[in-house]
Amino acid sequence: MVDALKRASAKRITVVMPFYAYARQDKKHRGREPISARLVADLFKTAGADRLMCVDLHTGQIQGFFDGPLDHLFALPLLAHYVGNRVDRQRLTIVSPDAGRVRLADMWTDRLAAPLAIIHKRRDPKVANEVKVHEVVGDVTGRTCVVVDDMIDTGGTIVQAAEALFDNGAADVICASTHAVLSGPAAERLRDSKVSEVIVTDTLPIPEERTFDKLTVLPIASLIARAIREVFDDGSVTSLFDGHA
Repeated sequence: MVDALKRASAKRITVVMPFYAYARQDKKHRGREPISARLVADLFKTAGADRLMCVDLHTGQIQGFFDGPLDHLFALPLLAHYVGNRVDRQRLTIVSPDAGRVRLADMWTDRLAAPLAIIHKRRDPKVANEVKVHEVVGDVTGRTCVVVDDMIDTGGTIVQAAEALFDNGAADVICASTHAVLSGPAAERLRDSKVSEVIVTDTLPIPEERTFDKLTVLPIASLIARAIREVFDDGSVTSLFDGHA
């Protein structure tokens, strides 16, 4: 599509890509692996894209992969507004499912003025192979815990985090995430888990067979529309998120 627009003499081409493909392959974890996130950016640039607009990149460094403006939008205000009206804020605790999502969880705590807890995963020295112990850092006893992440893929991380929270006395567990990949057994895992609600946005289409009663899908259209208006009116996209980015 970008190539067709370029060949049709488009003055400027902006690609609105809510979910950035291959975002998790942003570095080499071991030898002979590709950096596919950079390749996607190169493909768009070569095809003729002048600007990219994405929602909640897996890692911020991807912004530097594209040789041109990349507007990084955040679904946090949308998700946090829904959660804030859904729960008793006096009993709310924001939970990072692992060390890598602490920064995201910290943004949530600033937004909702709630305490932070972290799930620390480590190997059990008493058990061989890949058995992991999920330790909860922070007080979650009697609290409504909101586990936040940028995407839900197979659902394993969320379900294990919820189990650890309930084992440590949590009263309720809610999951909030931007991208609902929901691959493999994710829908069944989340449906059968103790998580009371899974809140996502529609940055990705969710097939009917992957929906379940606990799933709440929030539309992202208004956020993208506001960002597009700022871009084409020569305004500031950053102003949409001042204080929350």
